[in-house]
Amino acid sequence: MGLVSPAMGQPSRFKAFLVDVDGVLVKGGEPIPGAREALSELKRMGDVVILTNNSTRSRARTAELLQALRFPIEPEEVVTSSYIAARWLLERAGPSRVWIIGEEGLSEELKLAGHTLVPPQEAEWIVVGMDRTLTYAKLADALRALLSGARLLATNRDRTFPTPEGLLPGAGATVGAIEGMGFSPEAVVGKPSPTAFEIALRVAGAAPEETIMIGDRWETDIQGAKRTGLATALVLSGVSSATELSHLDPPPDLVAEDIGRLVKLLTERAR
Repeated sequence: MGLVSPAMGQPSRFKAFLVDVDGVLVKGGEPIPGAREALSELKRMGDVVILTNNSTRSRARTAELLQALRFPIEPEEVVTSSYIAARWLLERAGPSRVWIIGEEGLSEELKLAGHTLVPPQEAEWIVVGMDRTLTYAKLADALRALLSGARLLATNRDRTFPTPEGLLPGAGATVGAIEGMGFSPEAVVGKPSPTAFEIALRVAGAAPEETIMIGDRWETDIQGAKRTGLATALVLSGVSSATELSHLDPPPDLVAEDIGRLVKLLTERAR
C-alpha cells in the first residue's frame, strides 16, 4: 500500500514530521512493532515533533513515558493539546485566572505558561480537557461560573480516548455536556484545529509545505493537516481502516499499514 493521491509540487524530502502517538507509535500501552526504529529513522531525515490531543499529560510527562518505551523523544519535541491550550490563552488573553475540568497535564501546562489556577467562582476562563474524575458537581460549578461571565476554552473534541482496557469517553464528551447547558467554547485548540498544527510547526521550525503529518485518525490528523497546508500520511495501525479509504475526502497523500512501512515509502521517495 503506497501513494494514494500524489500532490503536485509535494517535496520528495520533508524537513519536519509531525507524529501522533496512540495508534501510530503505541497501541494498548505498548510500542507498535517497528515504531521505535521508524521514529529514529525519521529523526535522521529531519525534525520530529510529537503532536497529540492527549490533554492528561504535560509535554515532560509524555516524553518521559515515551522514553520509558525507548522512543528517542525529548520534552521540547512534544506538543500536547494541554500545551496548545495554555499557549493559545496566553497569546490571546495574557496570563489569566483559570479553573479546569481536566487532569494534571492540563494544570501543569497552564501554570508553566503563567496562568493562575483558581476556584470556579474566581475564574476568568474555564479550560476543559479529558477528566476521568468528572462529576455532576464539576458540571454544576462550570455552569455557575459561565453564568457569572467566565469564558470557555476546550482542548479537543475527541469523542473517545484509547486505553489498554479499551475506549473511554474523551474530552469531547465533557465539552458536549457543557454545550448541552447552552454554552459553547470560544475555541477548540487541539487537532483538527489549525492552531494545533501552527503551534507544532512553530516548535519544529518548519513551514507547512515542507512538513508531513503522520496519524491514524482521518478526522483529526489528516483533515486538520490538509486544511493547514501539510502533506499527510495515514497509518492503519490505529483507528482508521482500509475499508474507509474510498470514502475519505480529502484523501491522505500516503497510506501505509504502519509507521514502519510508511518510513520505507518516504525513504524511497527521497532517493
